[in-house]
Amino acid sequence: MFRRRRTEESSKQKSTRPVGPGRYIRECCLAASCFCLQSSVLNMLELNGQRLSLAEISAVANGKDHVTLSHDARTRIEKSRRVVEKIVAEGRTVYGVNTGFGRLSEVSIPAAELRELQLNLVRSTACGVGPPLSESETRAMLLLRANVLSHGRSGARPIVVETLLALLERGVVPVIPEKGSVGASGDLAPLAHLALTVIGEGEAFYRGERMPGAEALRLAEIEPVQLEAKEGLALLNGTQGMTAVGGLALYRAEQLARVADIAGAMTLEALRDTPVAFDARIHAARPHAGQIEVAAHLRELLQDSEIRQSHLENDPRVQDAYSLRCMPQVHGAVRGALWHAREVVEIETGSVTDNPLVFSETEEVLSGGNFHGAPVAFALDYAAIVLTDLAGISERRIERLINPDLNEGLPPFLTPHPGTASGYMVAQITAVALINEMKVLSHPASVDNMPTSGGKEDHVSMGMTAATKLRSIVDNAEHVIAIELLSAAEGLEYRAPLQPGRGVKRAYETLRRQVPRLTRDRALFSSFSDDSFGGFHHLIQNSLTGLCIPQIDIQISLEFRVSGWRL
Repeated sequence: MFRRRRTEESSKQKSTRPVGPGRYIRECCLAASCFCLQSSVLNMLELNGQRLSLAEISAVANGKDHVTLSHDARTRIEKSRRVVEKIVAEGRTVYGVNTGFGRLSEVSIPAAELRELQLNLVRSTACGVGPPLSESETRAMLLLRANVLSHGRSGARPIVVETLLALLERGVVPVIPEKGSVGASGDLAPLAHLALTVIGEGEAFYRGERMPGAEALRLAEIEPVQLEAKEGLALLNGTQGMTAVGGLALYRAEQLARVADIAGAMTLEALRDTPVAFDARIHAARPHAGQIEVAAHLRELLQDSEIRQSHLENDPRVQDAYSLRCMPQVHGAVRGALWHAREVVEIETGSVTDNPLVFSETEEVLSGGNFHGAPVAFALDYAAIVLTDLAGISERRIERLINPDLNEGLPPFLTPHPGTASGYMVAQITAVALINEMKVLSHPASVDNMPTSGGKEDHVSMGMTAATKLRSIVDNAEHVIAIELLSAAEGLEYRAPLQPGRGVKRAYETLRRQVPRLTRDRALFSSFSDDSFGGFHHLIQNSLTGLCIPQIDIQISLEFRVSGWRL
């Protein structure tokens, strides 16, 4: 059907991969996986229905890894396909194989119309609307759907999985509108648009150009699949839309949570506040894993601070504001929630979310409800709530930096010319506006329900809505943390020649390589990138997350120790 191509990256191109085992959250909620830069030949991910880490999904989604199908997976797929073919040959009535769908599931379909049945299912379900998912989100969907089918519980032929992997390999990206899924029976509309490209219909992006799906397949030298019994349903039933979009958003969120510590530590230095509240003994007395990790991270960032030494004596202040003093408790709780969400999503990546499922061991086809997105929807809604609070505490620190009544002697709004210039006054207003939107978006999608399919599908998850609004929340949170970083770095200018802690200093130097000091008013959006405020995403997701972060190894005995570094 198609020939494989071997592709290598230039030796100068680098990709981000996890170091060591670090694939899953440890039982005691340890820190996120270690990352380092590697180069040369692209890594190969072999699919066997296994649980995939967010790092692995991100690597494939961003074209850093290749994907292949394991021998064991192919064997399982072939066995399950033989069960479906036997059902068709014997004329037995089995849902999804030779029946209608949803409310029409009691309608039997003659063998001569089975191909038409599957084709009609894909076409009629492809009714999504709205802007298309990003290339990375669509590639993640292709990966996750192929991994589901590799379990051999779907009854599809190996060629269906191989075609999904060929789309990944050759750079064919189906056009998938992001709206139209209620998250049960899975993400039907988004997956139907994906399936349209598989059969040579719909639209796809190829080499940056949007075109008919058939033309994209022709240019990529991939033959369209002619669907056989059950294969349309095998492509459509599942939670891969919400898992792809939500998983990539979570991956960014976990990186951002670490950068929030850096921003908070930089603000603490600029305000000449105290790190006493991060003493390890305090956090051992309340041993939440995230809290302990954040406190250790803050201690490391603030180590060897000349600014701290300058006000050890004769400082009339007794305690700092909660937005600074309680960073371990708040940032740590955010980490814990994100760890939980990651655990749920990673379990989902290695799960079979079809219906019905084919058990070749007993030649049974059983109907169930694994397509229901409730576990993922709840987790993504939880992540949305905590990220909104993370941005909220960051904005409170921004206010303390710019407000002359609160900023411990820094110039009003961090400008050397207050009155003539406004400095960071409106940057804080932007943060407030972003958080207002986040608060609206953090209302849980999963609490809603509207019956569909003539009452047959009478409870749905709204997981895709949870995923897309989480993506928007992460976007906004990145902007807010970026504003804090920029404001805090400006505050440090007024503490010179005293130097901040070594970790904060590295962050400051990294920031200043991209954003100059504010000596006079300028359009601040250009401080974040050449073209938009959101371009600061690159600095947050790459440069700053590369700073040293202590990895905490928390013992069941509630003792803890710093056991290594993430670089």
